[in-house]
Amino acid sequence: MSDGRLRWRCRRGMKELDALLERWLDRRHAQASVIERRDFETLLELQDPELALYLLAGQPHPDPALRGLIEGIRRG
Repeated sequence: MSDGRLRWRCRRGMKELDALLERWLDRRHAQASVIERRDFETLLELQDPELALYLLAGQPHPDPALRGLIEGIRRG
C-alpha cells in the first residue's frame, strides 16, 4: 500500500489516534520489516473504539504480534 493511502487510513475520528498512528508512519514505517508493515495495515482495519482501547487505554491486544506493534506505537 502506498504511503499516501496509509496516511489517509491513519486519519481517524479521534485526534489522539491520528497523532499516534501518523507519528509511527513518519518515524518507523520506512525502516519497518515487511511483517511490521503488514501488522500496521491490519491494525488500521480496526474500528476507532477498538484502537482507542489498545492505543490510548493500554488494553493488551490478544495477538502477540499486534501487541508488540501497539506498544511500539504507544512509546513513539
